[in-house]
Amino acid sequence: MLTNDKAVSEVYDKILQEEINGKLFVDMSTISRELCISIGAKLKEKGASFIDAPVAGSTKPATDGTLIIMVGGQADDLCRAKPYLEQMGKSIKHLGENGKGIAAKLAINYFLATIYQGLAETILFSDSLGIKRSEMLEIINESASGSGATKVKTPLLVEENYSAAFALDLMLKDIKLAQQAGAEFPLLETLLQTYEKAHNEGLGQLDVIGIIESIKSR
Repeated sequence: MLTNDKAVSEVYDKILQEEINGKLFVDMSTISRELCISIGAKLKEKGASFIDAPVAGSTKPATDGTLIIMVGGQADDLCRAKPYLEQMGKSIKHLGENGKGIAAKLAINYFLATIYQGLAETILFSDSLGIKRSEMLEIINESASGSGATKVKTPLLVEENYSAAFALDLMLKDIKLAQQAGAEFPLLETLLQTYEKAHNEGLGQLDVIGIIESIKSR
């Protein structure tokens, strides 16, 4: 599970120089669909197998073994990998051929980016109206607007401590990958502007909900 296209490409450039016939490669990185499909094709030319298996969930679900794993690849390859994936995830979704796992990951992270921006703006709005953050977040989490995403970021927002579980720069990368994959929707430009501004302000290594600090400074 590596950071970006460049890191993944460098690893597979070396792997492809080796004797890999019969081996199965499971890549859990969030990368472009184009690179994912290309790597799968190159590995198959050398007699190896490949599945893309990115995950939904950050550090706590990873520790607990409760990730959701989204898989693209052949069913028999998934069967080979499944005993290992089951140690990491509570749910394994086989979505089709190579690239489909990545497609689902980009879609869910697009949604998460919108949730985190909306949550940050809501908290700043309630701050300005004199509502305690802890009380506002209780209302959010106990209402229909609450979710796992809002609950996991609640302690960070209350304590105003944005140590990274999932870094802001990684979300910016994924928003750009979603754009590259065709996510041309009304919220896309807003998301890009928000996360790029935070990156440019040196907040990229904070947790993704650290965008609140950038939005606050407007």
